[in-house]
Amino acid sequence: MLLFLLAAGLAFAADESPAVTQARQDLARVREQVNAGLLAASKIPEAQEAIEDALDQDVLDRTLYGRVEIEDLGERQASEMQDAAQRRFDRVQTKVDRGKQLVENGIAAPGMFTEITAELARRRETLNQAKARAELLTQIVEIARAEIAPAHEGTLAGIWKAREFVDGDHLLEAQDIKEVTLAYEAKFHEPFPVSARGATAVHRAMGFDHTGRIDVAVSPDSPEGVWLRTYLEAKAIPYYAFRVAIPGKATAPHIHIGPGSVRIHPTD
Repeated sequence: MLLFLLAAGLAFAADESPAVTQARQDLARVREQVNAGLLAASKIPEAQEAIEDALDQDVLDRTLYGRVEIEDLGERQASEMQDAAQRRFDRVQTKVDRGKQLVENGIAAPGMFTEITAELARRRETLNQAKARAELLTQIVEIARAEIAPAHEGTLAGIWKAREFVDGDHLLEAQDIKEVTLAYEAKFHEPFPVSARGATAVHRAMGFDHTGRIDVAVSPDSPEGVWLRTYLEAKAIPYYAFRVAIPGKATAPHIHIGPGSVRIHPTD
């Protein structure tokens, strides 16, 4: 049994980051010192919090800092990412508030909390980044739902207008995307605002294939949208123009380039 537990512990540790492993080791050491009367018992919750903080950092490392592209990010992961960033911010905010109280009571000098205040600012920036990434994922979800419902349930008169200008199933190739991106950026001197490129985790979760298609976050009737539709028509590339949101949704107007998404069969 001892060997089994040891093996299980090693397997568990193999999946953890060095920071989490170190935090667990620190907790074990703190407990030993508390039991020996060398440290106050209040140090145990602090060590446990360090583990939780390291685990939340792991979540951010996976979802926020480039390990997962937005196309591969699901709603659950986006929620976990934002929650982890919020918890890490709240932990330091609590320490800053406690420090301010000590300063106001004359127990501590203001300079003692300079570093923790700087850490709070860093974590606030991380939280803002996580929120922005989650908002983009929400936009992808809403756009996907807006496209799928009308395409497969019929046109909702007066709510949206979609037009497919080219018959057939012309899917976008890498060269098509490169050419339209360069042409757009040369025209408007700003990044091509693609919100979903190809088959995203969101579309797969909904059971639809978005391969060879992209969504562009521009209003069809804006100068950018008019130019883009004209460009696509000239290139014989099919597209759908979504002008307003479906009721109850926050979906922004956008242009879906490529044929409508198709349902993924169970055997695909």
